[in-house]
Parts: sequence; structure tokens; C-alpha cells
Amino acid sequence: MKLIASVLVSLILITSLTSCSGVKTLEIFKKEVEREKLNLNKPTPLELENLRWIIITSKNAEEVFKRLEESGIDPVLWGLTDKDFELLAKNFAQIRNQLKITNDLLDKYKEYYEGDLEDENEK
Repeated sequence: MKLIASVLVSLILITSLTSCSGVKTLEIFKKEVEREKLNLNKPTPLELENLRWIIITSKNAEEVFKRLEESGIDPVLWGLTDKDFELLAKNFAQIRNQLKITNDLLDKYKEYYEGDLEDENEK
């Protein structure tokens, strides 16, 4: 019985020692991986619908409503004060600015990921 136990212990020790000798060194930090192309397209410009603005004042309101009704258009008012119109213009300026920042960021990503590739292709 002691002989069988000693053989088993010996086999376990030999197996554990030989399994460690087969470990390969990791090459994670030794091999540089080429950057992949992003293949990101610039967003296409929006094609917005044309709006027709009608300025209604207290002096021309009746005339404008009459002209709209004659044209078969149901006159409905959406009102903005001059101050609210300024706020609307500021909001659109902020939207344009954010879109520019996003486009510039996209350009920087493309330059980072694809800039070196283009330089290498030219050589």
C-alpha cells in the first residue's frame, strides 16, 4: 500500500513539474500591432426643408390672415418675441458649434488611426 502511495505521489510531483516547463513567454509587449483603419465617413450635410417666414405685426395681421385664407391655408400662429428669436438663434449657433467640435474630433481620430498609414504608403 505504501508502494502505491509513493508511486502516486511521485507521479503527481513529476506531472506538476513537467507542466511548468511548457509555459511560453508572453509576447504582448514585444510585438507592435498595426492600427486598423477606422473607415468612418464624414456625416453628410443635412438637406433641410425651406421655410417661409411671415412677419405678422399688429398693423398687417388682418391682411396676412386674409391672404392666407384666400390661398386655402388655415392661418395658425406660432409666436416668438424678438428676445425669443435671439435665443433661438443662439441655440442654433451652439448646435453648429457642437457639430464642428464633433467633426474636428472625428478628423483627429482619423488622423491618429490612419495618418501614419498614409505616410507609410507614400514612402
